[in-house]
Amino acid sequence: MTTEVPEPLAAPTLRATATPLPTTLVMTLVPAAAALDIVGGYLNGLLGLPTFMDMIGTCVAAIVLGPWWGALTGVLANVGGAAIYGPTNIPFALANVAGALVWGYGVRTFGMGRNGGTYFLLNVLVGLVVAMVAAPIVLFLFGGSTGHPSDLVTAALVGAGQAIVAAVFASNVLVAVADKVIAGFVGLAIIHALPARYTAGLRLPGDVQGRTLLVATAGTVAGIAIVLAYLLFAPPPPVA
Repeated sequence: MTTEVPEPLAAPTLRATATPLPTTLVMTLVPAAAALDIVGGYLNGLLGLPTFMDMIGTCVAAIVLGPWWGALTGVLANVGGAAIYGPTNIPFALANVAGALVWGYGVRTFGMGRNGGTYFLLNVLVGLVVAMVAAPIVLFLFGGSTGHPSDLVTAALVGAGQAIVAAVFASNVLVAVADKVIAGFVGLAIIHALPARYTAGLRLPGDVQGRTLLVATAGTVAGIAIVLAYLLFAPPPPVA
């Protein structure tokens, strides 16, 4: 008597090459995500927060649709945001594109959405990459200061003897990492709220036992903690 040995179950695959995306999904999600970026950045400015909150939609589009659709979302958001912030907002589209590519390829190709820990690291990586792209723009187009609250950290570092280049990069890294951790986990909550047919095949934290809200909340709290640390140690604004 022989016993048949069942074939091992195939490991779940990433949706790197999936069926063609529904046109209606792309045509709806891209402009909606770009609008979310613009609104998030505007509200962040109104509140005077030391973050940006202008890439949540980019994150959603990059993960759900793909990295290059996310890049298009980021470009549309920055061009559209120029109506509010002026043309100085447009060069930072390069930073949005970079962030979209890291989010999209990180989840869809390299599996960095498989659990909360790897997804947190992915958002930190997005922040680092965005900072590396944005800092030269701040330096060479704006002389090291854009009027953002992160300029306080830059000024403090320069006052402590740091070169302007190092100071701008350091302040951009601090703010961008905090911002992208928050954006990434808020984006995660939005993605899980979409119909399941649009996210089928994506490996994202929170898929098991309804832990979506817990994972998204924990990641957002971690980002807020970084922001609070920034506020605690940032020097006070200079007296006019």
